[in-house]
Amino acid sequence: MSLHHTEPSHSDSHPASHPASRPASTSPVPRVDVRGPRTVAWVTTAVLAVVLLLAGASAVAAAVLLGIQAVVFAVGAIRGPAGHPYGVVHRALVAPRLGPVSETEPVPPLKFAQAVGFVFALVGTVGFAVAVPALGYVATGFALIAAILNAAFGLCLGCKLYPLASRILPARTTAVPS
Repeated sequence: MSLHHTEPSHSDSHPASHPASRPASTSPVPRVDVRGPRTVAWVTTAVLAVVLLLAGASAVAAAVLLGIQAVVFAVGAIRGPAGHPYGVVHRALVAPRLGPVSETEPVPPLKFAQAVGFVFALVGTVGFAVAVPALGYVATGFALIAAILNAAFGLCLGCKLYPLASRILPARTTAVPS
């Protein structure tokens, strides 16, 4: 079973995914089975919890593990769910054991959420690495809360911020040489 799914879902609550709020385009917004991002959030929750536990014993070890998680977030932000390291594991080991896809969500908000996670993980890594543990704990704690909300309740905070961010941040365009 593929993590990608391109059929629209009427149960989607993301405003940016509704046809009226989408810019006119010839290609549909890519979508994924919601269970993939939930699996990713559970793994992320475990990693971030270990970071916080590890920080009490070794700020350097916490910085290294959180730095690795920052790279994972960056890969997810750039490549989306299909290329996310934990998503690949979900697709290979978990998805084949699940029933058919019944609900999907759009990919762009998920990529944005991974970018937000990357920022928090980067700030936390720097905090632990430069001996400002309070910064490391707070940034990691915020990322952990977001991961838990996504994993346990399907509430993706980054996805909820995406419509606002997409209005504020300039749209990325591909320059075509003339």
